[in-house]
Amino acid sequence: MPQARERTVPTNCSGFYHCVSRCVRRAWLCGYDKVNDKNYDYRRQWVEDRLMALAEAYSVSIYAYAVMSNHLHVVVKVDAVAAQHWSDEEVARRWCLVFPGSDDPEAQQARISNIAAAPERVATYRDRLRSLSWFMRSLAEPIARQTNRVDCADVRRATKSLAATPA
Repeated sequence: MPQARERTVPTNCSGFYHCVSRCVRRAWLCGYDKVNDKNYDYRRQWVEDRLMALAEAYSVSIYAYAVMSNHLHVVVKVDAVAAQHWSDEEVARRWCLVFPGSDDPEAQQARISNIAAAPERVATYRDRLRSLSWFMRSLAEPIARQTNRVDCADVRRATKSLAATPA
């Protein structure tokens, strides 16, 4: 039976890991879905862009990845020691790369300063930035939300079209 990554890989443990993330309910991540007659290839770029952005922020190096039709594989090296050498401001900056909060540069800088001034928050975020579990969460969740937004917009458009069609 599968176990949560946080139980399998402790936060302070460096190493190489092969992670798999699957879609649920016969959903398609990428490629051509014959059942719904839709092409989802554009989503592959979403995954690649997110992976590269997370590699800049986390204490994780990406060695390989494969985005398949309904799942993805990622081979990473977690370097738990590297995060210990980051300054408090560096931890805050990296955290804000993953969870930006605001597009305003001044607000972003103020947020970084507030985080860096709170040692308990810095310690929590440092642990998360070297956690494989948080890395995979930060990869999967935004892509799932973006996919749901697009899919729901398609359903709303189709519903409006049906409602506008004379009987």
